[in-house]
Amino acid sequence: MGKKSIVFMGTPVFSVECLKKLVEQKFNILGVITSTDKQRGRGRKISFSPVKEYALSKNIKIFQPPNLKSEEFINKIKKLNADLFVVVAFRMLPKILIGLPKEGSINLHASLLPNYRGAAPINWVIINGENNTGVTTFFINEKIDEGNIIDTKKITISENETAGSLHDKLIILGSKILIKSIKKIFTKKIKVIQQKIGSNDKKAPKITKEFCQINLELKSNQLIRFIRGLSPYPGARIIQNNKIIKILNATSSKNIKGGKGKIFHFKNKLILNNNYKESIEITEIQVEGKKKMLTKDFIKGNTL
Repeated sequence: MGKKSIVFMGTPVFSVECLKKLVEQKFNILGVITSTDKQRGRGRKISFSPVKEYALSKNIKIFQPPNLKSEEFINKIKKLNADLFVVVAFRMLPKILIGLPKEGSINLHASLLPNYRGAAPINWVIINGENNTGVTTFFINEKIDEGNIIDTKKITISENETAGSLHDKLIILGSKILIKSIKKIFTKKIKVIQQKIGSNDKKAPKITKEFCQINLELKSNQLIRFIRGLSPYPGARIIQNNKIIKILNATSSKNIKGGKGKIFHFKNKLILNNNYKESIEITEIQVEGKKKMLTKDFIKGNTL
């Protein structure tokens, strides 16, 4: 496989495992395209993307263009003369980039396409109460997540799944499927399936800060799925005593009388009631300014 060359594009932790697998399989990685460096925290320290951190450790050439359509950047990528672009959790590519490689550009997406196209498939499958999800590799075209499918692999969503635990499972599954798909492309043993896009397809739009506010009109089972679907990041939140409280996990509870819309103590438990007087028990919490904690540890020395 070393004769065939790849340019990899990605930014978060989800991308890193895939890049690692490519390196382990001794593919010829000509370069990595990732996001620009960010200033984070109170000290505004410069931080690199997880993909950049890994690429630096392996001495892989790094590109961080603020603008993917920049003529200077496009010319640099053209000169690499890559056989394939591999995209995992990155931005939408401009048309001029998609068509550069000889074998095309492929993407790994964390859902069973055509359902859950969009930025947050892992969150939405849990929020919506799906029993299954998976990963899909496909050739990129000018529309978001609508290209011809190369491979898919299904996985069961466990009863107590969070976005975090599902994310970790899909990283492993996705990296394996990605290698399988690339080998098919490079050995000319590929048969693609055209996506059947429909108006009833389920979507996975970006999760906004406003969306994370807990809606007490949700039934208790919906509320638990909402909390788990946003855990550990960005976190379902509620404001109490002028503090933002993130609820990171919860379970069902018998109906317990208490303040509606407020978290309250009950027999060494933290309870939240919705507007239907249904109760959920909070099992993991993070109060503004504090680290996340299991409720049993939180209640030992903290009050809300």
